[in-house]
Amino acid sequence: MTEIICLANSLKLQERCLAGINPKTGRWVRPICSQYPNDGRVPAKIRLINHKEPSLLDVIDIPLKETGNDFGFESENLTIAPGKWKKIKSIPATDLLDYCSETDYILHNSSKYVTVAYLQSLPLEKRSTLQLVYASKLLITEKPGSMLTSTIWKASIIINNGQQLRDVNITDPEFIERLETGYRPNNPCLVTVSLSMPYRPPHWKKEGNPCWKLIAGVIELSDIDLILVEMKRIGWTIKKGRDYLQKHYRKCSRTLLTEDEIQEFLSYLKSQ
Repeated sequence: MTEIICLANSLKLQERCLAGINPKTGRWVRPICSQYPNDGRVPAKIRLINHKEPSLLDVIDIPLKETGNDFGFESENLTIAPGKWKKIKSIPATDLLDYCSETDYILHNSSKYVTVAYLQSLPLEKRSTLQLVYASKLLITEKPGSMLTSTIWKASIIINNGQQLRDVNITDPEFIERLETGYRPNNPCLVTVSLSMPYRPPHWKKEGNPCWKLIAGVIELSDIDLILVEMKRIGWTIKKGRDYLQKHYRKCSRTLLTEDEIQEFLSYLKSQ
């Protein structure tokens, strides 16, 4: 069994593509199913746990083999072995902060795609097709769909170093459902960006087979989460934060603060 923190359970050809980080190794894992030898998508009969979809932030145990088909360019794939999947627990979003990558680009370059040839030019361990990023802003765009879907949801990611990834498709079904009700994220988000299987759109004239960047998982941080983000930014320890709360609010935890106190404390941290 291999333990992963679920960070993507995204739409893929009427099934799902799942991925997460192994907390013991800190490495990405994409479970793939041999039933689909061309793309590895995972059917419901395998992935459901007690008849429910694995959710983002779930820590799940999955029977996996030690290797998997890389489809010629992916580095994270492990083949699913026989056995039941198990949910161990769910974790707070702030536990993921240390897994966020602070690279110059989101998945290799500033473009919306990466070619298979480029990925194959890299050593296997550098062929990243998954990345967790801290998006200071996530800007949503709604566009008319096709016969298969009435709406195509896209987003642009802006990260703290100024790097942007613009107008990429969202494949996180739970996030899409919330968008369809009118929800829009206001706070920073933790975003899983994934590369698609190679796809050449009609009338594609450029060289190479492009793998498109997709937003495969979105977790919006709460104001309470942002307190911990700001504490980390200015180098405060948990103890220092608790000492401040005790001194100024006579409370030992940020979860005990009122909404007004949360905003006041958050404003103070941002000013430091």
